Amino acid sequence: MAASPGTRSPYFTVYRPSPHACVRLVCLPHAGGAASFYVPVAQALAPRIEVLSVQYPGRHERHSHPLVPDIATLADRIADALMACTDRPYALFGHSMGAIVGFEVARRMEDAGRGPLELFASGSRAPSVERRGEIWHRACDAEFVARVQSMGGPGSEVLDDPDMRQMLLPALRNDYRAIEQYEYRPQPPLACPVTAFAGAQDPRVTVAEVRSWAHHTTAAFSVEVHPGGHFFLADHRQAVLDTVTGHLGDRALRPCS
Repeated sequence: MAASPGTRSPYFTVYRPSPHACVRLVCLPHAGGAASFYVPVAQALAPRIEVLSVQYPGRHERHSHPLVPDIATLADRIADALMACTDRPYALFGHSMGAIVGFEVARRMEDAGRGPLELFASGSRAPSVERRGEIWHRACDAEFVARVQSMGGPGSEVLDDPDMRQMLLPALRNDYRAIEQYEYRPQPPLACPVTAFAGAQDPRVTVAEVRSWAHHTTAAFSVEVHPGGHFFLADHRQAVLDTVTGHLGDRALRPCS
């Protein structure tokens, strides 16, 4: 684990520094997720693409950092940190909650004249799709954990351990509160392309809701549907990354001098 020049912010972890890559991929985790979720992505894309894995406060080395209670503030802080990393072109990739955070970061970066090459939104309904009746974060601990584990997320079995549950629940519940209370603010669509990925059997997000990302860009839009549930990405990572590298084109295939 290391940091590349311009990535000294605690929000970014670089597991495979690639100083000669001509493009970066900024990866944003799901609710309760950590930067380490993207270790396989960093390993697969290096050295052609340097992956900046976002570490939200309240987990791993940032366990003692105050939690950020809402998506807008979280996007503000990540965008501020990302300003120092625009010495190379970059794209954004987010899974589930991370896709919504990525969308809000993209808005801020475009407003600042430093927009991404593309936004890749995985396992998430479009920002404008209403989140009706989502109150998982209000459930008692046992019910909340059961619901989270029912999604089959990687590592969710550690919540069976009482000590780990006590340590992880504050950040996990905070993230679910933030995404369930997210309020979309109508603004002009993004200028960058958007590619969305969906799980055909996702119990939380329908394919139609994923297709609604088309309304959030004036550039190219495409959608891919893969077999699997909410965390289809774990089983179809290579296919998804093939799409990412294909869309980033020449920048992902040649080293920078």
